[in-house]
Amino acid sequence: MYEAEDKSFRIIRIAEGFLFSTQPQFSKYLGYLSSEKSKRRLSQAALETLSIIAYKQPITKPEIESIRGVNSDYTINTLLEKNLVTISGRSETIGRPLLYVTTPEFLMYFGLNKITDLPKPREIEEIMQDEDFLEQKRKILMNAVEESLESEQQENEQQDNSPTE
Repeated sequence: MYEAEDKSFRIIRIAEGFLFSTQPQFSKYLGYLSSEKSKRRLSQAALETLSIIAYKQPITKPEIESIRGVNSDYTINTLLEKNLVTISGRSETIGRPLLYVTTPEFLMYFGLNKITDLPKPREIEEIMQDEDFLEQKRKILMNAVEESLESEQQENEQQDNSPTE
């Protein structure tokens, strides 16, 4: 309904609920107004740890560290602070380590409705090996950059041509 009326927002289904979302063509303008984008960036280590938790949940820190091969204290704490993962209880194994799972904020961050919407590992491998897909992705990215530059150039020209008081 909002799209038909050419509104700047829409309502989307995400994280097993609904959310007001900005139309893609207006997102860069909101990005200028919000510092949220910089707060939400994740390091490579955080993305690795988060993907392990997402696919293996519930999972303990020793299991995460066994997969990654490095200490994950700092990374897990960062993910907890960003509310992308949470503690769901304790394992029944020796020492009763904490169990980590993803949160509804994780679903929202990645635009998922439910955790089962994550691509299967086999699907990821197939996509990454598909050279046509990688070329399409590169073209889409280049087009987006070109459109953004053209849009900024047009805005600058309009400002230069506008009458001043």
